[in-house]
Amino acid sequence: MPQFDSDPVFCSLLQGSSDSRGSFSIDMMDYSHSEQSYIRNSPVLVTVLHDKYGNSAQITDFAPRFKQYGRVFCPVMTIRQIKPLNGSPRICVRLRPIYEYGAAIPQITHGSNHVRYVGPDMILRLTTNYSINAILDEIPVVLDEGVTLILGPDETVPDSVTEVGQQFLNQTLDYWHDWTRSLAIPYEWQQEVIRAAITLKLNAFEDTGAIIAAMTTSIPESPDSGRNWDYRYCWLRDGYFVVSTLNRLGTTQTMEKYIRYLINISANSENNFLWPVYRINGMRNMEEQIVESLAGYRSMGPVRVGNQAAEQIQNDVYGDAILATAHVFFDERLEKPGDEVLFRILENLGEKAIEVYDKPDAGPWEFRATKRVHTYSSVMCWAACDRLARIAHHLGLDNRYEYWNSQAKDMHKLIYERSWNEKLNSFVGSFDGNELDASLLLLNELDFLEKNDPKFASTVDAIGEHLKEGNFLFRYIAKDDFGEPEYAFTICTFWYIDALTSLGRKQEARELFEELLSCANHLGLMSEHINPEDREMWGNYPQTYSMVGIINSAIRLSTSWSDAL
Repeated sequence: MPQFDSDPVFCSLLQGSSDSRGSFSIDMMDYSHSEQSYIRNSPVLVTVLHDKYGNSAQITDFAPRFKQYGRVFCPVMTIRQIKPLNGSPRICVRLRPIYEYGAAIPQITHGSNHVRYVGPDMILRLTTNYSINAILDEIPVVLDEGVTLILGPDETVPDSVTEVGQQFLNQTLDYWHDWTRSLAIPYEWQQEVIRAAITLKLNAFEDTGAIIAAMTTSIPESPDSGRNWDYRYCWLRDGYFVVSTLNRLGTTQTMEKYIRYLINISANSENNFLWPVYRINGMRNMEEQIVESLAGYRSMGPVRVGNQAAEQIQNDVYGDAILATAHVFFDERLEKPGDEVLFRILENLGEKAIEVYDKPDAGPWEFRATKRVHTYSSVMCWAACDRLARIAHHLGLDNRYEYWNSQAKDMHKLIYERSWNEKLNSFVGSFDGNELDASLLLLNELDFLEKNDPKFASTVDAIGEHLKEGNFLFRYIAKDDFGEPEYAFTICTFWYIDALTSLGRKQEARELFEELLSCANHLGLMSEHINPEDREMWGNYPQTYSMVGIINSAIRLSTSWSDAL
């Protein structure tokens, strides 16, 4: 708190098994079992706890979000409502926030209906109609009436805590139900798509428009691998995929806010140079550090804060920025469509794409010790120039169209020749290379290859043969800075599904899609990696990429509404 990339006051997920600090738990005495689900078409979470004697209680968790005074009201606040369902359940509320990534225990003060947790840089206040002594001393009590717990900044709640909690819940549900009603969803897999869309919306920072890669840090890609990264930042690559996907669903506000975020980053850059990842405030200060005060997920450290990717050269960023922004020139629904002024800003990024498209970089998988001319990065630079040509044509700027179209053609010719491997009968991950890469599955999606190009079909076949284990795709199988990858990368399987669909292998794609959906957790969420053997999810969570994959594949595979009805 108070932002995605701030010091987490609740970090028990990374405490290992040694400590229970950094948590906010509601425990049922004599616990037996539980059920958990979201309220339909919302991110409001309902958990029902049962004890072994048949008593039960319901917990409703949510963060307020609704329209107020002509803007979205989303305070730094979580609200928990608890009510008895059956019998006389006994519960214990344990609120144990912690500061400075587990290193600082707060001072605690309290009043008649609130508790304050005073940290070095932030004060949390819990306001409640629950027993203050029961919270301070963690005493189990019989739940015989409804309880509301409002946790947020050190501000008073101006009205009855129960009434405020219920009012905020009703308004929050209205907001999300209105938002989901506006989605242009496919006929099939509607609930999966809605859940994914809501999750993507929650990964967008309302204040600046930044879109984070995931809400967690340092959940390892595989057990004890050391591949533990901080994903609470905005990768330009991820942002492009998210806004493109949400635009397909008909929701434009997230895209418009993200484009403003991009424009501000570009305006503040030196010589139009873009880094691959930024903080959600648009700044780049995120030196990667290891936090010694946290043991790590299941004690599998290290816990990292910051990300070294912010210091890397990843040349695809210029294509990411231009492709994300291109929508505003063609989408007539937008209040402020793209104009020549914005086009001139994007042209500066296009010139950088021309400059670097055949230069080595860290690639989309962010190799730390190796630099190559990565095919994906080169293709995204080509896509930047190709889309600038399309925009110039749309704006009637004939001279600029000729310029960008000519640049794109020259780049396409070189990339096509240098990234093709005759021996493998496939495009490969780097110029003149011999290693396959799952990002090549996007060559048709990005319009670099036509779907009927035989080289695209043979590339998909080669990737399926060499990078697929069971039903899951790896990004690559060659050794990297940390050895050989152990688990499959979730979005790559979605890319493979989309490639199969474009090739007309729709039944095969549908079966694989259903298999992949079955790996989601009980709430319909997915992480970054999957163990192909036991299908357990690993990596940061919920992963923006993976939720994008659900939506895109569902849209491509679904029976159309006109054919279904």
